[in-house]
Amino acid sequence: MSDRPNGLTYAQAGVDIDAGNALVERIKPLARSTRRPGAEASLGGFGALFDLKAAGYDDPLLVTTTDGVGTKLKVAIETGIHGTVGIDLVGMCVNDLLAQGAEPLMFLDYFATGKLDVEAAATVVEGIAEGCRQAGCALVGGETAEMPGMYAEGDYDMAGFCVGAVDRARVLPKFDAQKPGDILIGLGSTGPHSNGYSLVRRIVERSGLAWDAPAPFEAGRTLAEALLAPTRIYVKTVLPHLKAGRISGLAHITGGGLIENPPRAIRPGLVPRFDWNAWDMPPVFHWLQETGGVAEHEMRRTFNCGVGLMLIVDPHDLPDVLEGLARDQEDAFVIGELAAG
Repeated sequence: MSDRPNGLTYAQAGVDIDAGNALVERIKPLARSTRRPGAEASLGGFGALFDLKAAGYDDPLLVTTTDGVGTKLKVAIETGIHGTVGIDLVGMCVNDLLAQGAEPLMFLDYFATGKLDVEAAATVVEGIAEGCRQAGCALVGGETAEMPGMYAEGDYDMAGFCVGAVDRARVLPKFDAQKPGDILIGLGSTGPHSNGYSLVRRIVERSGLAWDAPAPFEAGRTLAEALLAPTRIYVKTVLPHLKAGRISGLAHITGGGLIENPPRAIRPGLVPRFDWNAWDMPPVFHWLQETGGVAEHEMRRTFNCGVGLMLIVDPHDLPDVLEGLARDQEDAFVIGELAAG
């Protein structure tokens, strides 16, 4: 094939292969930092292998989840604070795996943008690697897509994909073990996590505050910093209780809030009976509710309202679960019980 003196290049079309390669080199040590038994977490191949036997499983089922960060990314993009949304991406996936009783094993990400900013993308991936370390799973690969014309300048989007495993006998929810009087435990959230940010952004707009203004509900942080607090990852504190068989159901409180998520973990014929006075909503939720004039029911079905994860335990196991969570510095509290529907 002969060279054409006036021929176009991929770079002239808006795609910088060299920038993509530079990003891969920045990512390689981040991936290595997430190695775990069963995964070497090396990049460069067309796929990733995982050795379930090396991870200690005898009769495993694979569990997969996928998710994104939603319009919380708009806050990161508008403020240039990219360091925590990667943790959100991992958290949204690995906390969902817990709801099936599964341990996260390996994670992949997809990052798409109009023009690749290597520094911003590397900062995002640093957050993804940190999330994987918190969850004990290996960052084994991903995809970076530079697509001119698809995104406005500076915009990006991303998706996460996680593979986990659970031994067949430990799959959640365990409907046959649930009964009226079982206890509902809430695990504290760090804020809205990664849900409801279309409403959050409208409320901020109504407030008239700039992103760099002091947060009215949290001293020492700007509004953006406070609202970008990353999703809490509950894997390392909850997994021991899953493996011990102390939990019969678990709900990750995401979109749909405390109205729509708990029933997904509860057998038909039973309903959650919450004591809505059993915990105090973090100040961020009071500010969102008051500033936006948001009704109580709308708050409960849009935000986690301070409960990032809900566990269902037998009253007999309650002391052991609460003591173990407290020992691991998890903010855990009783929020209600199961009742006949």
